[in-house]
Order: sequence, then C-alpha cells, then structure tokens
Amino acid sequence: MKTIQNLTILAGVTFLFVGCGLNKTKETVAEEVRVVQVKTQVLKKQTISRVIDLSTTLQGYETMNVAPSMSGKIEHIYVEIGSKVSKGQMLVRMDQNQYNTTKLAYANLGIEMARMEALKESGSISQQTYDRTKLSYEQTKVNLDFLERNTFVKAQFDGVISAKNYEDGELYGGLPILVLTQITTLKALVSIPETYFPNVKSGMSVKLHSDIYPDNVFPASVEIIYPTIDPSTHTFQVKLRIPNSRRLLRPGMYVRTNMELGETTALMVPYQAVLKLVGANDRYVFVNQEGVAKRVSVVMGQRFDELVEVISDDLHEGDELVVVGQAKLVDGAKLNVVK
Repeated sequence: MKTIQNLTILAGVTFLFVGCGLNKTKETVAEEVRVVQVKTQVLKKQTISRVIDLSTTLQGYETMNVAPSMSGKIEHIYVEIGSKVSKGQMLVRMDQNQYNTTKLAYANLGIEMARMEALKESGSISQQTYDRTKLSYEQTKVNLDFLERNTFVKAQFDGVISAKNYEDGELYGGLPILVLTQITTLKALVSIPETYFPNVKSGMSVKLHSDIYPDNVFPASVEIIYPTIDPSTHTFQVKLRIPNSRRLLRPGMYVRTNMELGETTALMVPYQAVLKLVGANDRYVFVNQEGVAKRVSVVMGQRFDELVEVISDDLHEGDELVVVGQAKLVDGAKLNVVK
C-alpha cells in the first residue's frame, strides 16, 4: 500500500517538473518571436536645392464692383462684358435728378456765400450767421461730390468688364451693376507649409506653369508674406504678383508654382523607410535605440527620386534608421540588426 502511495507522489512531482519545463519553453519561444531582424543605416545630413511645388488659382490683381452707394434708375451703361476700359472712363450714368437739384442748391449757396463774405468785411453780420452759411455751403459741396461720384460712375483702374447684371432703364439694387477686373497684372494666394516660413522672403522670384501653355514659363514675385500660421493646416499664405502684359493668363486659371528657396542641409532617408499611420496622414519612422525599436513621428519634405526629406525634432544626424523590416515593427520591439 505504501509502495503505491510513493509511486503516486513521485508521478505528481515528475508531472510538476515537466509542466514547468513546458511553460519555460513557451516563454522562451515568445521572447524569440519578439526579436525582429532589420537592416539600418546611419542618418547623415545632405545638401539639397530647396524647391517647393505648389498649385493655385489666378485672380485679377484688382476687382471693382460697380455698385453706386444709392439706389435708383440706371440711365445708361456705357460698356458690355469683355469691354476694355481705362482708368477714369465713364461706366454707368444713374438718374440725375438728385444730382441736378443739389448742384443748383450749391450754386445758390455760392452766391449767398459771396454776399456773406462782403457783409462780414463791412461788419454788417455776426460771425455766427457767417459760420452757419459757410457750414451749409461746405456740407452741400460734400453732398454734391458724393452724388457726382455715384451718378457718373467711372473706372478706378484699367481692366475689362467681367460681369454685367443690369440693362438701361432698370432699377438698381442688390447686385453690382458691373464687375471690372484688372488682368494686365494678376495675383495668386499660395499656402506654404510652416516649415518653410524662414526661407520665404518678400521679392523672391517664382515661376508659374500652366497646362494651357506647356512651353511657357511665367515669372512672378512674392509681394506679401502673411504673418500668421493657420493652426488647422500648419500653413501660411503668400501673395504673388504676376505681370500679364500679353494677357495670356486669365483670372480663374489653374497654375503650378516653382519656388526656389536656395540650398540647405536636410536629413534624407529612403522613401520606403517612412510609414503611414492607417486611417490618418501621420508619418513615422523607426530608429534603433540600443537594440529596441523607437517610433519617431516625422513630417515629409521635398522628395528626390527614392529619397525624401524628413523633419522631426526627435530625429538627429547619427541616429540609426531602420530601412529594412520596419513594416513588421511596433514601438519597443527588440531588434536584431543584420549587416
């Protein structure tokens, strides 16, 4: 009986040791599975010619909505859509009744003012009476000037008529009567990533390309650099001034821009080494940090064939970048670097 009990105890102890051995083997296998074989390269800065390619839509450098500051009947419109106009040219004549009435009142006040001047010199009127007449005369002059500008509407700059919303005899109200657009000079607003803010200078030359004119390069220049960064897009705006004396380009055209920002040094990595977060536009790479994978978020800059510029405060020259096997990595995975 004792012999049977001893055999039972011995079997249980043996099973316990065997079980422990199996668990240890599983842990060792799991540990080995977490070690990923990769290849790396040491990061070095390279000198590159900084050129950024952007796209934009052209606008007239100036646009004037021909919209008088008073409603009324339109007597005559002197131009049509597509008409070329010069600065100071008459565009629209509104109803003249109010203007003529004010003009007559101003003429009568002029006569009265001359009489008051004579009476003042002889001391026949008080200063208060003179001042009251003079104020009325000056206010009528201001009103007459206002009515003249809004009765006889003239072009403020050279351009073309790009829209016409009324005909002679119609009652003006709401929409502008005409739209005058300057096309001999154009402008464009370009959104540039914030990382290039220190490189963009006022007066810099820019090249424009249009698919409509594939053999032409159109010169432009940076006129205004907007001083703030858009926090949602991390870009800033630049206003371009574009000479267009040949009138080949037109407002509304889509163009591409090449902006040369000079030479600089940058961290260049193989394009395939940069990974993209699923469901987002975030980019990242892995570096070897003492045998462990460290994930580093980056912003992609300019691309040169198989190389791309990466920008990150956590990435430095001399870091060991994973260039093969990075797709299998997670942050903290153990690495076996293969030469």
